[in-house]
Amino acid sequence: MISDVDAVVALLTREAPYTPLGGWYSPDADPHAKTRPLWFQNDWVHDTYAAEGSDIFLHHSGYIEATKEFYGATIVEPHSVYVNHMMAIEAAGPAHTDNTRFAGRDRANTPMWLLRVMFWSGLFEREAITQATAIWWLNDVDGGALRYWPDGPDAPAVEHHGAMANTALLGDNHGMFHQVCAVGPVGSEPLRVTPTAELTPTGDDATTWVVTDHGQEAFRAPLEEIRVSVLWKADVFLDEAHRHRLRNEPLSLDDVAQRLQADLADRGIDQAVQPERFDEPGYGTQIQRHYPDPKPVDVLASVFDR
Repeated sequence: MISDVDAVVALLTREAPYTPLGGWYSPDADPHAKTRPLWFQNDWVHDTYAAEGSDIFLHHSGYIEATKEFYGATIVEPHSVYVNHMMAIEAAGPAHTDNTRFAGRDRANTPMWLLRVMFWSGLFEREAITQATAIWWLNDVDGGALRYWPDGPDAPAVEHHGAMANTALLGDNHGMFHQVCAVGPVGSEPLRVTPTAELTPTGDDATTWVVTDHGQEAFRAPLEEIRVSVLWKADVFLDEAHRHRLRNEPLSLDDVAQRLQADLADRGIDQAVQPERFDEPGYGTQIQRHYPDPKPVDVLASVFDR
């Protein structure tokens, strides 16, 4: 799938250190408390940054052509690449869908809870920007299967595992629930680090990686035992007219609030939707309870719930 895997390892090394995933579920976590599993992540490409060598993923012709075929689209605009490192995680990751983008609204200017409400409400389908996701794996490890629900959250899950090294899956991670299964090696006690821990390579050949936390070594493993996945995302448009409409008819926060308010009123729900309060702690929960995420069947317990 990737012709030069050594170039990917070099990119992994240059972009170190990596930091723990988790700010999205506990943004006020104590920086000195060991609450994070050994799941590390970094962006390689986003709105204002592109790591040297990231073109090997960002402009991958196989991803682009597969996306066009999968969605029946003519325009694919890659925009994001990020990497996950997972090791010694005794339970699955969270079952979730990734946040959708809408005309004029994404995580850069809209709270994540509101993006989820917009998606699950079904009120903004005309403004939704289809997102393709490709997941590429560096190696085969102990565990780390991808569990997903291709037929919807009420249908049985499917697991992809085995012979994953230098292969990729492409699909709709924004509309399809998915979760990562437990990753070895798992010891007798769960390993946790603080939010300020770092994962870095050690030695000249970068074959061994070390987690350090407040100046102390917390974990060490060869790269071949770490579940490394690189995720690629792109905007997808059926044609130029479709792209033009979504690029030139942006939703304002007032637009979003008015549509939600009208829907709640139609349902007889007395709930004010006030855009000036969207960033207020706890306010999103009041709105989200009326547009809850579905709960997939056969979901595995999440390490983030422990």
